[in-house]
Amino acid sequence: MVLERAFETMRHDASERPIRIGIVGLGYIGTTVGGQFHRHADATVRALCDLDTDRLEETGAEFEVPEDRRYTDYAAMLEAEPIDAVLIGTPHTLHYEQVVAALEAGCHVYCDKPLTTDLERARDLADRAERGSETLMVGYQRHLQTAFQTARARFTEQSPNWLTASITQGWIDDSRGTWRLDPDLSGGGFLYDTGSHVLDGVLWTTGLEPESVAASMEFHDDDERIDRRAHLDVRFENGATGTFSFNGDAPSVREHLHLWDDDGAVYLEGRQWGPRTITEIDDDAGEYDPYIDVRTEQSRADAFLESVRTGSEPPATARDALRVTALTEAAYEAARTGDRIAVSE
Repeated sequence: MVLERAFETMRHDASERPIRIGIVGLGYIGTTVGGQFHRHADATVRALCDLDTDRLEETGAEFEVPEDRRYTDYAAMLEAEPIDAVLIGTPHTLHYEQVVAALEAGCHVYCDKPLTTDLERARDLADRAERGSETLMVGYQRHLQTAFQTARARFTEQSPNWLTASITQGWIDDSRGTWRLDPDLSGGGFLYDTGSHVLDGVLWTTGLEPESVAASMEFHDDDERIDRRAHLDVRFENGATGTFSFNGDAPSVREHLHLWDDDGAVYLEGRQWGPRTITEIDDDAGEYDPYIDVRTEQSRADAFLESVRTGSEPPATARDALRVTALTEAAYEAARTGDRIAVSE
């Protein structure tokens, strides 16, 4: 009853004060996006949770969260703290139970990608988000980037008929000694980590619905659970086809999305983690570079808090994340069986 009264009070006055945030997982996402909340006038980081007590101490001091609001058990944090929203930045396979617990506690949720690494659980979270009143936003930040928004606007009235997409990264070396190379925590390899952003970027930008996928993979581990390279051949419901290539054992980061329709193409390009550029190509091979002003782009914290305040749909939804999980899971099955696998949400 104490907890129920606390959350009822929270709902009544949340529109009149900073939104109280609890952070679960203080790795890169927890501290990066958490830092955006910490510096945001419309939010306050009230509580932190992580298994690493040294990290808790360091981040707690940085975010000015007192010791009695630092936890190693997220359930205890949800029970004790009058928070409005939870940021989840933990390893991939832990997301589902933590998202469910936060939603059932009446909290809005920002969850890092992928939302989950299990298709049935992804379906459940999409259904929960659509039935409930709480915001559930997934950390696919390309939805906030002007280059991808500009490309998406092109495909509101027409669809690509052929595409290629790729990304490279020194992911294997970057991940050594971390949970990312533990499949019980990561759920997979490079495809489920950085590759997830590229799959989402294509699906969200184009509106295409995958129908089936064939795939090949090179694995880092003997059990063939951590892919270092992956190649996907995707057929879409409208008849379009596309190839995706992911190399997690490369010396640098380069991203390329080439999306062709009957009038030409849109090229989205990027290197390292800087802003992505966009080039439009016409039917005479002429090129045009739309003006991109990254200063107008919302941060992930801005977008999440706006959705919480207004009740509007977040820029990256659980339904968006479900599409990515469905394609990813089908790709792993295709690579392991050698068959073309139907993609089913």
